[in-house]
Amino acid sequence: MRRLSYKFRQIVAASAALCGLGQPLAARAEAVWTASSDDALLFDVRLDQHRLGEGVRGYQTPSGACLDFADVILALDLPIRLDKKLRRATGWSLEERRTITIDRENNTVQNMNKSEKIASGLVHDTPEGWCVASEALGRWLGITLTPDMSNALLFIKSDIKMPVELAAERRARAARVRPVSSFDLKSLPQANAPFRGVRTPSIDAVVSIGGLRSRTATQIDRQFQLYAAGEVGPVAYDARLASNNKGVPDSLRVRAYRSDPEGKLLGPLRATQVAIGDVSGFSTQLAAGTSTGRGAMITNRPLERPDNFDKKTFRGELPVGWDAELYRNGDLLAFAIDRADGRYEFPDVQLLYGQNRFEIVLYGPQGQIRREGQTVTVGLESIPPKTTWYAANINQDGRDLIGIGRGQDFGSGAWRGSLSLERGINALTSLAVSAHSLGLRNLVRGQAAQVVRRNFADVSLRRAMGPALFEFSGSTDDRGGYAGRAAVLAQLGKTSFSAESTNAFGDYRSDRILSNVTGLHSLSAYHGFNLGRTILPLSVSARYTTRETGVDTIGVDARTSMRVGRYNVTNVTTWRKDKTDSGPDPLSIIETSLLTNTRFGRVRVRGEAKFRIKPDAQFESAALVAEWDGRGNGRHEANWRAELGYDPSEKRGRVGFGYVRRYEKFSLNANVEAATDGSVAAGLNLAFSIGPDPRAGGGLRVSSSRLASQGQALVRVFRDMNGDGVRQEDEPGVKDVELTAGRTVVDRKTDANGQVIVDDLGIFQPVLIGIDASSLGDPLIQPSSPGVVLTPRPGVSVAIDLPLVSAGEVDGTLVKQGGGSLEGVDLELVNASGAVIGRTRSDFDGFFLFESVPYGRYSIRIAQLSADAARLKTALIGNVAVDDATPSFHLDTVVAQSDDTQTAADPK
Repeated sequence: MRRLSYKFRQIVAASAALCGLGQPLAARAEAVWTASSDDALLFDVRLDQHRLGEGVRGYQTPSGACLDFADVILALDLPIRLDKKLRRATGWSLEERRTITIDRENNTVQNMNKSEKIASGLVHDTPEGWCVASEALGRWLGITLTPDMSNALLFIKSDIKMPVELAAERRARAARVRPVSSFDLKSLPQANAPFRGVRTPSIDAVVSIGGLRSRTATQIDRQFQLYAAGEVGPVAYDARLASNNKGVPDSLRVRAYRSDPEGKLLGPLRATQVAIGDVSGFSTQLAAGTSTGRGAMITNRPLERPDNFDKKTFRGELPVGWDAELYRNGDLLAFAIDRADGRYEFPDVQLLYGQNRFEIVLYGPQGQIRREGQTVTVGLESIPPKTTWYAANINQDGRDLIGIGRGQDFGSGAWRGSLSLERGINALTSLAVSAHSLGLRNLVRGQAAQVVRRNFADVSLRRAMGPALFEFSGSTDDRGGYAGRAAVLAQLGKTSFSAESTNAFGDYRSDRILSNVTGLHSLSAYHGFNLGRTILPLSVSARYTTRETGVDTIGVDARTSMRVGRYNVTNVTTWRKDKTDSGPDPLSIIETSLLTNTRFGRVRVRGEAKFRIKPDAQFESAALVAEWDGRGNGRHEANWRAELGYDPSEKRGRVGFGYVRRYEKFSLNANVEAATDGSVAAGLNLAFSIGPDPRAGGGLRVSSSRLASQGQALVRVFRDMNGDGVRQEDEPGVKDVELTAGRTVVDRKTDANGQVIVDDLGIFQPVLIGIDASSLGDPLIQPSSPGVVLTPRPGVSVAIDLPLVSAGEVDGTLVKQGGGSLEGVDLELVNASGAVIGRTRSDFDGFFLFESVPYGRYSIRIAQLSADAARLKTALIGNVAVDDATPSFHLDTVVAQSDDTQTAADPK
């Protein structure tokens, strides 16, 4: 309860008794009513679970309660102007179209196109201003105002959510987000799903059929892809089976593994990941590149840690017909089309000093969109001091564990192995050594490719100095070749820099340095320029490659984007020049592209055009894509897509239409395309997942969410009547409760049994699953804790119980030692497990109040920043009990200590 209502509630109740408010109103009626202090009221305003404003004044009249109009306007934050001199009020309520005009001179009220006369006794002039009868004022504003005079409460109801209610919900969400960021997730309750028995696997399925008819031929394609994930005893596994264009199985990959972000695998090895089957290898800057094939690996490196300090490789499964885009901090970096091996790969993506927010967007052939994101931080303590990381792997490059179809066409087919160790010397310095045995393809013109084996030894030293991170690397092979590399990542002000220089000698050749290459040098910079209210990001990168043949290459890329009106325009320009020791240099090549994004109502439009400036300036291609939402909402989303394209080199134009509809159990996609050369294509795509149903009764469930590649949780919300945190048979589930799950959007509420399944949880990353308190209609019922921490595993569903308990309040007055109130001090309410469940700030006279406090035992402390600023001890009260006996725990003065004296408090 707000402080004003708390202090005045007893006064109002006593005044009501003394004034005889319980007597029949007719007994107190007078011929002409005038405002009197004996009839004065102060209401605490309630809108569902929200308390609004600092109270609304009013009076008891012979016909009921009247409310001060100006106070109501302030409490509900209404866009209404009250002019006491002109005796008019104008503005709108709830929505801009719902205008209202109250004209006291003409004695009329007009709502939109409806007008009525102000009846006698509805509006009174009081010393504070206009006092309007509650029933009439609510009718004029389009809401219901119900005063409870015995408890000094004013209840507000509305058929639609009021702007002030939406704003309060946004503030409540923001207030919940800020404390969560300071939680130590390890201190909160954990949801554990031990490895045991055989778990029924979850399967993601994509089935498509398409046809193409041209002037010369007709082709029908039938494709499918199945991805399964499950567990057997202590081992997790995943498998991918894909077909060719004729629907015949063409690729099969199987992997058995264990991943543990805490690094508790294999006893003293403290591994974070162990795998056998189809695995990916590790990479270094000079010798080993990325590779995928059958083999085994083990490491204790963090699961999301990049192999190299200034670059990171992204790879994953890419269904047939899909494309992938990679974004860093909102900028498009790379594009990948589907490969016959069913993977996407973005190797050696440059990292910036500081935060790197990556997002991979997968686009399906019929307009499907899937997003995957992660954040990589580059800075100090790249590896903790006195910590050793290791990684070992062996695999046959490009060979699946079970070879079928065209799997033999990829990679070198040679076995390769790596072993690396990295040690944090101190907070600023680390040292790494590694050894590699690689099978390299020896490509000689006119001859069949041969595999040549080379062995390497690498060493690298990393050092942080100010806002920069340096790395110096060296490598040698068993044939006398050697190479060196120096690299730096830095940030000066708002500008990020990266530079590297690699030189090879003695016929050094590896995955990273190709034959005849003697030098690789690059420099890049990124800066955001402030142009008024607009930020213009500009990134420029330059590359210089030297070769033994005397043909050197210089290249420069520039990327910028800006907003012009409603349009977002991105430009990418590339310049490349070859230089030779003898003869004239080839002509330089300059290419540029423009990408424009905008929105017209519900329609999103993206246009792209590519041009070649040199040599022979010409227009290369253009495409225009429009996407808009159709009918459907929530999990039943519908989207339309239209596309126009033109390729001048082939003098071919095309037009296409697509439709995507996501249902609860599956998503359906259809598209059709026609071109000016007479060709016509059409396709139909069906995507769904099958997995075990975690609800009572078991069985299988079908969903449009990716059950096999993402995590799942069955959340059960119940009313904890005895406060023990364990659900008893007589404790009911709670319906229509909304949940929060980190960055995952939970768009479903609990059912009649208090249950809801949360899908699409990111795997192997802890996420706090809790109750959205703004969805609770009763402010006196609250979650007993911030939530439960879950580390999801692919294809595995974990049951989580979230209890709701009764809630009360805690208040008191914070004073200095020796006397005097403390104003503006941030206080925290801490539960028995050490989690902060509430924050407040002391008023001008030291008064503080914690509202909606779940029943339980707590301590109160001063927030660290406030304690440091005021030179106070953080500890205040160590034993606060909110329960049925004391739902409102009142403290007199709470003394903040500046020395070791114990806190003095007098609980009532």
